[in-house]
Amino acid sequence: MGRAVLSHFLILSNSSPRLTFSLNYGGFRSKYLKRPRLFHQNRAMYEHNTAGLRCCCSLSVTETAAPETSSSSVRKRIVSGVQPTGSIHLGNYLGAIKNWIALQNTYDTLFFIVDLHAITLPHDVQQLSKATRDTAAIYLACGVDTSKASVFVQSHVHAHVELMWLLSSATPISWLNKMIQFKEKSRKAGDENVGVALLTYPVLMASDILLYQSDFVPVGEDQKQHLELTREVAARVNHLYGGRKWKKLGGRGGAIFKVPEALIPPAGARIMSLTDGFSKMSKSAPSDQSRINLLDPKDVIANKVKRCKTDSFPGLEFDNPERPECNNLLSIYQLVSGKTKEEVVQECQDMNWGTFKTLITDALVDHLHPIQVRYEEIISDPAYLDGVLAEGATKAAAIADATLNNVYQAMGFVRR
Repeated sequence: MGRAVLSHFLILSNSSPRLTFSLNYGGFRSKYLKRPRLFHQNRAMYEHNTAGLRCCCSLSVTETAAPETSSSSVRKRIVSGVQPTGSIHLGNYLGAIKNWIALQNTYDTLFFIVDLHAITLPHDVQQLSKATRDTAAIYLACGVDTSKASVFVQSHVHAHVELMWLLSSATPISWLNKMIQFKEKSRKAGDENVGVALLTYPVLMASDILLYQSDFVPVGEDQKQHLELTREVAARVNHLYGGRKWKKLGGRGGAIFKVPEALIPPAGARIMSLTDGFSKMSKSAPSDQSRINLLDPKDVIANKVKRCKTDSFPGLEFDNPERPECNNLLSIYQLVSGKTKEEVVQECQDMNWGTFKTLITDALVDHLHPIQVRYEEIISDPAYLDGVLAEGATKAAAIADATLNNVYQAMGFVRR
């Protein structure tokens, strides 16, 4: 969700090396949480496979490889979703959706359209329904397989809102007041235009994750504080209501929620604006020129690439901090072409911008065309799409309701 995307993530490698990372999440220190683990993607595995929410602690983490999964073991669970505001763009796709295709083969996955998050700021009432259906169709067009993953609309599973209310009672307001995105967005919108939902949506985000007893949450740079709040809320509720207290009420005892771990995508998965290499590609950017939308026709893609910001340095190169636009465009080309970083360097290092822009335009058009064709097929068959969403909501509700009933019981409500 940087609010637009619930999570950015990539497939885990079973042979990832031990790595050390220092991270600071919001400056909070937890009295409930043990130090979390953060699982990092193995870059080579990512390149091979993709060719064809907020809490309170300071962390310094040393991590081993991700836990192995096998067909004989219970699959770990991952949830993720995209907000149905604006058009789904290349950043949403390369940063999240494209990677779901590999994840669905290894994990128990639930991918949903987070429509409740779309109303935290003033929204177009007429467009919300259409944008929700369009987003679901894009999921499927990109390759999400409903025999492997549940696809549903957030508001179709009522437990999201119910659990949010219960979690709100255990979430100190001071935690929410420290959320960076709330400060930034409320400053831009002005106090008179800011609803309570903008302050409390991180609790809904926590509900989205904790309802499904998620093992891993894929996060990008702008989402780490969100996940740490989720972890803190889970640990606080477990402390206040779980264990022997819950067992005395007739429950099974123990932890009410799993405390989810972070799954960190590799460098390069964060796609930047076409007009500013220091800014993330965003639906909310005022200029459509700043992004490639997944449904942009060929001529629009060509025009956007032709006009995108570049520089006057000779040749093309990755990882030069003085050339953010160059690094971004090369990264996009690498991801849509399925080539390795080394292959792109060899191919493009001596190119001028004119030659490279033709190359990347052709790669983008070739990559997005099958998705656009499949999208048109799906969106023209509303009965099929409705069936997919209904089936996904039914499967999701079965998991969510079990969690919600446990929380009601542990908090002392009369059992339903």
